[in-house]
Amino acid sequence: MIERVAIIGAGTMGNGIAHSLAVGGFEVTLVDAAREGLARGVATIEANLQAGVQRGKLTADDARAARERITASTQSSAAAGAQLVIEAVPEDLGLKHTVLRELEEVCTADAVFATNTSALSITEIAAAIKGPSRVIGMHYFNPAHIMRLVEIVRGLETSQTAVDAAIDVATRSGKETVLVNEAPGFATSRINAMIGNEAFYMLQEGVASARDIDKALKLGLNHPMGPFEMIDLVGLDTRLKVLEYLHQSLGEKFRPCPLLVKYVKAGRLGRKVGRGVYEYPKEGASSNTSR
Repeated sequence: MIERVAIIGAGTMGNGIAHSLAVGGFEVTLVDAAREGLARGVATIEANLQAGVQRGKLTADDARAARERITASTQSSAAAGAQLVIEAVPEDLGLKHTVLRELEEVCTADAVFATNTSALSITEIAAAIKGPSRVIGMHYFNPAHIMRLVEIVRGLETSQTAVDAAIDVATRSGKETVLVNEAPGFATSRINAMIGNEAFYMLQEGVASARDIDKALKLGLNHPMGPFEMIDLVGLDTRLKVLEYLHQSLGEKFRPCPLLVKYVKAGRLGRKVGRGVYEYPKEGASSNTSR
């Protein structure tokens, strides 16, 4: 039974996954080569644990115990003792290949490697190492410590052992799972990317303001977040990379909206930089969109 998990990447997804697993009782090693990024990730976990206490989701003792289960390191060798390693680095195939090759050098032969990619090919990611059967997709959703779903994605070579391990870890940390066979965008990103892209086309065409499009989907279609709120949270650059991949794989219906491309070129990447479709002052309140 898996008890020790390492997370590679302490960004928004990585620290959220680490938080979720630590609360679920797992010993977690959070790894990020950037010291400042690692410190921000740990600080975010601590703040979110305290927020959980304030909302009555956790006791103070539970939050303290979860924090004590997390260790942080800038060295990939810190993942050596993990039985499951989840990479949560940016959506760049070359970077993911580099991470998996490093893990193959330091981890035990029976360790399972999971990728948190939201759209890239599990089979192609796994092809970078000698043991592709131990690679599986574990697609968490943002914010990972709150959202209950983990999409388990089986690649061409993925073993049943890896599938069982991923489902077990997700379930024991309080998540629900769906199992899908690899396809571009899986079951969720394929739909979600199209919604967000179409919202940008609507904004570009002047159909409605960003706020009213968000309001329409939240109040009319019962979405918990509007498409622009979601894109700002995920990152416009991340969403663009996913759309480019889906466009290449599935055709014209996923062609990225030119307005989204312009936003990325302008550096409007979302909450992580303080501005995306909306502006995010330091106190965290969003101001009116520029459109």
